[in-house]
Amino acid sequence: MKSYAVIGLGRFGSSIARSLYEYGEEVIAVDIHEELVNAISDHVTRAVTADCTNKDELRFLGIQDCDCVIIALGTNFSSSILVTMNVISLNAKYVICKAHDNTHREILTKLGADKVIIPEREAAEKTARMLTSPDFLEYLDLSDEYGIIEIDPPKTWIGKEIIDLGIRRKYNVNVIAIKVDKKTIISIPPRYVIPKECKLVLLGDYDDLNDVKKLKR
Repeated sequence: MKSYAVIGLGRFGSSIARSLYEYGEEVIAVDIHEELVNAISDHVTRAVTADCTNKDELRFLGIQDCDCVIIALGTNFSSSILVTMNVISLNAKYVICKAHDNTHREILTKLGADKVIIPEREAAEKTARMLTSPDFLEYLDLSDEYGIIEIDPPKTWIGKEIIDLGIRRKYNVNVIAIKVDKKTIISIPPRYVIPKECKLVLLGDYDDLNDVKKLKR
């Protein structure tokens, strides 16, 4: 188990914090806004309301002891820079920052961040790769509520027909494609039997998709 600190609990930061925790990692989620902290408190190891532009508060939280610190304050330019400076001055082991644009990324990189990402741009590039290659898909955001994922079939689905599983009725997601033997099947017959060696491409809202991802593989 690794330890992570996520600073900034907007959509990007909270999604990362929740996902890391679901994967069994230790996660400290931090934000200056109490309502955001309360919203995620049941989905991380520890949720704390703190002003991370204050270096002493960061030190008190033990940020410097985490394996990785993720600074998700991309839209707040000045706070992002100040928090990054504070985290790096505390000799954090590995620092990942969210940037708003190239200028922001360049500044954060020069400050010493180990990795700087621009999520919106990277999502656009990923979408472009997916659209131009039928064999490429991992996860695609469609909106604030809906996305597409590619997963291995749950064990309880293998060897059963699509129609008998009632996937849409039980899990509220749609199977929009099946990738098997280097082929992608778009028009899936209702009597199609799900093979063991395949990838399922599912469409649904994030909560429902996450529920399916938790099914035993």
